[in-house]
Amino acid sequence: MPRSHLFRSASPLVVAVVVAPLVLGQLADPSPAVARGAGPARVVAHLPAGGVFGPRSAWRLDVRRAPLGPDSAAIAATVSTQVRDHWGGVAAFNDDLFTTATYTVPRRTRRIDVVFDDCQHKGYQPTQLVGRGGAFRSVPIPARARPAGGSDGNLAVYSPSADRLWELWKAHRVSGRWHACWGGRIDHASRQAGYFGRGTGVSASGVALSGGIIRRSELRRGRIDHAMSLSVTQAANWRVFSYPAQRSDGSAAVGTRGAVPEGIRLRLDPRLDLASLQLTRVGRIVARAAQRYGFIVTDQGGAVAVSAERGSLRSGTNPAQVLRAFPWDRLQALPMDYGRP
Repeated sequence: MPRSHLFRSASPLVVAVVVAPLVLGQLADPSPAVARGAGPARVVAHLPAGGVFGPRSAWRLDVRRAPLGPDSAAIAATVSTQVRDHWGGVAAFNDDLFTTATYTVPRRTRRIDVVFDDCQHKGYQPTQLVGRGGAFRSVPIPARARPAGGSDGNLAVYSPSADRLWELWKAHRVSGRWHACWGGRIDHASRQAGYFGRGTGVSASGVALSGGIIRRSELRRGRIDHAMSLSVTQAANWRVFSYPAQRSDGSAAVGTRGAVPEGIRLRLDPRLDLASLQLTRVGRIVARAAQRYGFIVTDQGGAVAVSAERGSLRSGTNPAQVLRAFPWDRLQALPMDYGRP
C-alpha cells in the first residue's frame, strides 16, 4: 500500500448500483440538516438527471473540442491492449456483483453513526471519519439498505434535502449497527467537482464512484449526460495521477511508457462514425457519451470495466457481450489535469 490512507480495492469484474427514492422537488431544498425520524425509507426510483453532481463538475464537462495530451496515443494503446488481453477481448459492463449500492433518501430518514472497522490495521481512529463532524457521524442509511455484494461491500447514500453524498467501503451491519472500513462524505454535493478530500472516499483515486455510474433511466432514454467511470487492469505508478483524482493505487513501474494515470480523462474520437460499427444498443449509447463526456479512470482492478446500475440491462442480455466491438483503439487521452478549475 503506497500511502497510509489508501486501500487496494478488490478486483471489480462486475459492479452495479441499486438506487432508491428521490422526490425531484427536494433538489431545491437548501436545508443543511435532516430531521431524525422513525421508520424505514422507501427504496425505489433514481438519482437526479445527469447524476448527483452539477453541470460544472468534472463529470459533466463536454470534451468534444478538448486538446489531446502529448501521450494520448500511448495511453490509448495501453487501454486497448488491456481490453484485448483480458476476458476474451471484451471490456466488462459491471451490473451484478461488486456493486456500489446507492440510495437516494428522503429528508426524514433516521441518522446513525457508522462504526469504524480498522480492517487495514491502521492502528488509529481517523478523525476525518469518526471525529466531530466526521463522515461516519449522522449518516442517513435507510433501515432496509443492503450494501453491494462481493468483498468491497460498497454503499452510497445521497440526501437531496441536505445535498450530501456518503460512500462507504466494506459496509456491513453487526448486531443492528452499521460498520465500514473506510469512506467519505461530500457536502453541497450538487455544487462540487465530484471527488472526496482528506484521503477519504471509496475509490482508490478518491473520485466519487456515484458520479460515473450508468443508470437504467439513461439506457431507457438512450442518452448518458455525464462522463463514465472506468477501471483499468493496471494504472500508472501511484505517484502519478490526474485531476479529478486525489491519489492513486496504481502499480505500474515509474516511467512506464503509456501507463494510464488514475483520474485521466479518455474520450472516444468525436470524428468516429458510430453508425459504421457493429455495436450493441447499449454499446452505442456508451460510445456516444464517450465522445462527448468521455471516461474518467477511477481504479485499477481485474478488468477494463464501466459501472452500471443493477438491472440496467434488458432481461436476457449477456453483460459480458454488451461492449463487444467497442472501438477502444480509437480512444484519445486528454492532457493531465484537464478541466482543473
